[in-house]
Amino acid sequence: MEDQFRAGPDGRTARVAIARARRYDRDEIRAATTKALAFLGGVESIIRPTDRVFVKTNHLNPPSPAERGIVTHPVFVEGVLSVLREATSHLVVGDDVDSRLGDGFQVSGYRAMAERLGVRLVNLREEGFVEVDCRGTILGKVLVSRTALEADRIVDLPKLKTHSLTLFTGAVKNLYGAIPAGLRTRFHGEYTKSADFAQVLVDLFSVLRPCLTLMDGVVAMEGDGPAGGTLRELGILLASEDAVALDAVACRVIGLDPLAVETTRFAAERGLGIGRLERIELLGEPLDAVAASGFKLPTGAPSRFLSRIPPPIARAIVRQLSARPVVLLDRCVGCRECEKICPVGAATVSDGKARINRALCVRCMCCHEVCRFGAIQPLRGGLPGWLDRAAGHRGSPQDKARGSPRNDL
Repeated sequence: MEDQFRAGPDGRTARVAIARARRYDRDEIRAATTKALAFLGGVESIIRPTDRVFVKTNHLNPPSPAERGIVTHPVFVEGVLSVLREATSHLVVGDDVDSRLGDGFQVSGYRAMAERLGVRLVNLREEGFVEVDCRGTILGKVLVSRTALEADRIVDLPKLKTHSLTLFTGAVKNLYGAIPAGLRTRFHGEYTKSADFAQVLVDLFSVLRPCLTLMDGVVAMEGDGPAGGTLRELGILLASEDAVALDAVACRVIGLDPLAVETTRFAAERGLGIGRLERIELLGEPLDAVAASGFKLPTGAPSRFLSRIPPPIARAIVRQLSARPVVLLDRCVGCRECEKICPVGAATVSDGKARINRALCVRCMCCHEVCRFGAIQPLRGGLPGWLDRAAGHRGSPQDKARGSPRNDL
């Protein structure tokens, strides 16, 4: 697979286009996609007719209906694909999907979308993985989706969401789904510090750099994402040939300092994209017109407060006061998804309810990420709780956790 990254016409700046897309309607998404790509020179300037294109969505496991706002919306994918196939007919769309409980693509609406378009939809775990040299900061070799590696071009379709571990999940992190689920779980257990985990994500991104990224910001997720947060209508679509720059602009839209997100900062430092806003050319909708005020951050990531104090002190606070997951018994249905995903065996289910063993827990928040019932929430108390309130987390899920029956050892 050839180098797919093009930072801009002079090699020193990147371009990010923003277009309005106020609802999940195929024609509206298609029009917004066409408008955004026109600012970048049109889809034909990025993808050639002979290119085999793999379109990577965000189809977080376990599968969930589109209206939950957890996956890249299938109508968003459909609108984008209808534009991409004007450039090439060699399109494959997919992600790594847990199919133990049936057809996950059916649950999310992807199966019906692909049938309407006549586009090949693949579950990456059914297509196999290939070991490649990563030569990254942390990873030497890594297993990567065969489908992604064999494509001439990768198009990245992330969902704009917060994340309880990495603060923000966007274009760079979305490529994490291109490695086996078991390996993803192992990495969560091995690289428990957010900086180390972010470097792993950037290592993988360096192998699978997309030629084009289009972000679903029609309805975003704020708070304790990427699955347990609340939905927030933004009504936008972002497009860029530079995934790092797109993440930077998306962060600015929701009020985050782009370089406070470690995946963006590390990728920029390694020359994989542009992370500084002053080096990004914004096209289409003005940033001020689409900026979201009061966008809620994850409970365990009071970055707005920490950004105001010296980095060494901030790092010490983060190390000592990171959030831990707790189980809200009245919400737990005993589905065992937390038990399956936990990389260290800290999450177990007995008598129909989940339990978190504090002594074993590495606070990777995988259990929180996978819970579809809001039963596992990040908890911070004492001084950490005060920091959350200083960062604007009044009425957060952790407050509900304090007053609810819990199951943690």
